[in-house]
Amino acid sequence: MTSDPPSWKQSFPPSIRPDARILILGSMPGEASLAAQQYYAHKRNAFWPIMAELFGFAVTLPYPQRLQKLLENRVGLWDVLAGCRRRGSLDTAILEPEPNDLAGLLQTHPQLRHIYCNGTAAMQFLRRYQPGLTLPVTRLPSTSPAHAGMNFQQKLLHWRQITESASAANNSSPESA
Repeated sequence: MTSDPPSWKQSFPPSIRPDARILILGSMPGEASLAAQQYYAHKRNAFWPIMAELFGFAVTLPYPQRLQKLLENRVGLWDVLAGCRRRGSLDTAILEPEPNDLAGLLQTHPQLRHIYCNGTAAMQFLRRYQPGLTLPVTRLPSTSPAHAGMNFQQKLLHWRQITESASAANNSSPESA
């Protein structure tokens, strides 16, 4: 009995404004996100509750308004991978990964000051496909429900550094940044 090969999955375009200072990179959207066409759509993913806590908005806001809150804080979202073959949502099941054009994004968004990777897989793919990055890169614990080694409060504690970084970057002048 042979099984069909894993299907091809395609990531989303970046959610970013021209003067963004922070970029959060995931690895590749999971099944719930792909079905909803929304970043971090799985109901148990801690990403949006963490962002709501950090940036002071209601996690119940409609998706476009949650994205807007991040944009207002000059935080962009994207994924390291443009596409891959995968069964299910686990990063460990990714086959034939294809990177996004992060170098191109960095050229068109020169005010970016820091990249945060949502989990180990995002960091590993970033290192594989973008080895010469000059921006600071920080790996944060995955917000995925598959990362059960930390509870919400523990993840939130690590993710708080984004608001510190965003505040510092947003308060610096373009000449000094």
